[in-house]
Amino acid sequence: MTAIKRVLVANRGEIALRVIRACWSLGIETVLAASEADRSSLPARVADRSLCIGPAPATASYLRVGTIVEAALGSGCDAIHPGYGFLSEQPDLADACEANGLVFIGPKSQHIREMGDKLAARQAVADMGIPVVPGSTLIEDQYKAFEVAGRVGYPVLLKAAAGGGGKGMKIVSGPKDLESVFREAAAEARSAFGDDRLYLESFVPNARHIEVQVFGDRHGNYAHLFERDCSVQRRYQKLIEETPAPGLSPELRQKFCQAAVHVAEAIGYENAGTIEFILDRDSEQFYFLEMNTRIQVEHPVTEMTTGIDLVQEQIRVARGERISFDQSKLVSRGHSIECRINAERPEDDFRPSPGLIAKWRIPEGTGIRVDTHCYEGYTVPPYYDSLLAKLIVVGDTRLEAIARLQWALANFHVEGVNTTIPFVASLVERADYIAGMVNTGWLENVVKEGGNDT
Repeated sequence: MTAIKRVLVANRGEIALRVIRACWSLGIETVLAASEADRSSLPARVADRSLCIGPAPATASYLRVGTIVEAALGSGCDAIHPGYGFLSEQPDLADACEANGLVFIGPKSQHIREMGDKLAARQAVADMGIPVVPGSTLIEDQYKAFEVAGRVGYPVLLKAAAGGGGKGMKIVSGPKDLESVFREAAAEARSAFGDDRLYLESFVPNARHIEVQVFGDRHGNYAHLFERDCSVQRRYQKLIEETPAPGLSPELRQKFCQAAVHVAEAIGYENAGTIEFILDRDSEQFYFLEMNTRIQVEHPVTEMTTGIDLVQEQIRVARGERISFDQSKLVSRGHSIECRINAERPEDDFRPSPGLIAKWRIPEGTGIRVDTHCYEGYTVPPYYDSLLAKLIVVGDTRLEAIARLQWALANFHVEGVNTTIPFVASLVERADYIAGMVNTGWLENVVKEGGNDT
C-alpha cells in the first residue's frame, strides 16, 4: 500500500473544502493550491497550509500542470487531488504525477485520455455491446454531416469530440441550419478545447439523463453505487440531481447499473467514475452518453443514501486499498436531492453576480446538508464558476425529500449577491417536477415560458 500523509488540493471553492475535510477524517495533512484571488478563501484558511500558485485567471494558476506539480513537490506532498473541473480530467496531470513519484487521486491517465475523447469512448463502449445513440464517427466537414444527418434523421446533435459541459454541442433541427450550426459548433469546440473535431448523434427529444456512480480498484474489484437522475439542466448544465431516479423499474435500474460496471471492468478502471446515459422516455431504450473520470459535483446525493464517503473512498483506493464496501450488501436508503446554488441572475439570462456577501444564513435541520465555501463577508470573485453552495436533502420518500428541500430553500438567505435560490424554489414547487414528469428539455421550456406552472 502507498502511504499518503500529505495531499495537495488542486482546486478551489466547495470541492476544495470537501477534499480537505475528507483528508482530515483519514488523518492526512492538506496543502491548498490557491490563486491570488483565493488566498483568503475559507479552504485556504482551514487547510494545514496554503500556497499561492499564480494570478487569478485559471489559465495562469489552476490550469498549469507544471505549477501544480511543483507546488506538491515543494511542499512535501505525497499526492494530488484535483477535485472536479480544472485539471481533474487532464491526463497530463496524471502523467506528471507518475513521472514525479506523486499519487494522482483519480484514475490512470490512459483511462482519462480514452474516455475523455468522446469518439474513442463511444467506439469502445459500442464494442462492448452497450447501445450508443445512433450517429457517426468523426465528421470531417459539413458535407459528411449532411450525409449522416440524412441517414439518422433530423433533429440531430453536433458534439465536440473533446467536449464536456455542453460546449461545442448544438441541436440541428433541419438541413437548412446544418452548415451554419456546424461552423458555430466547430468554432466553439476549438475555443473551449483547442480541438474542433465534431461528431453527430440522433437527438432524443424526450430524454432523461441517468448516470451511475462506479468504483474500481487495482485488485480487480468493480462496483456501482446506484444511479442518479440529472435531467433538470439548462444548456447541458445540471441544476438539480437526485437518487433514486424517479419512476425507474427495478429491471431497468439493474440494466443501467450492470452496463456501467461492465464499462468500468472492461477497461480496468480504477477510482471513482461516472457512466452517463440517455434514456428515451418514449421507447424506454437507453444509450451510453459519456464517462466522467472524476468525482462529480452531485456525488453527495449518493453519499446521503448509501452512507459511503466517496472522497475518502477515492483516497483509500488511490493508496492501494480495496473498495471498502461489498456490492451484494450495499443498499440505497431513502431519497436524496441536490440543487446547485449559483451567484447568478436568472431574470437576466443567468448572468453571473459576483460581489460581497453581506448576509449568509444557511438552513439547518434533520436531513439537510450544505456543502459550501461561502460565509458572511466573503467576496465572490468574478473569475470562476458561479457555484456558491450545494443544498442536499434526504428523506424517507421522494415527496418527503421535496418537502424538506422546499423548506430549506425558503430558509436559505443570502444578501449582497443575486442567487438562483428563488428560481430553484419555484422549480421544485411545480406540479410536473413533483410528479417526476421532467426531461432534459424541461427546464429550458420553463425558462422560455417565464416559469409559470402547467
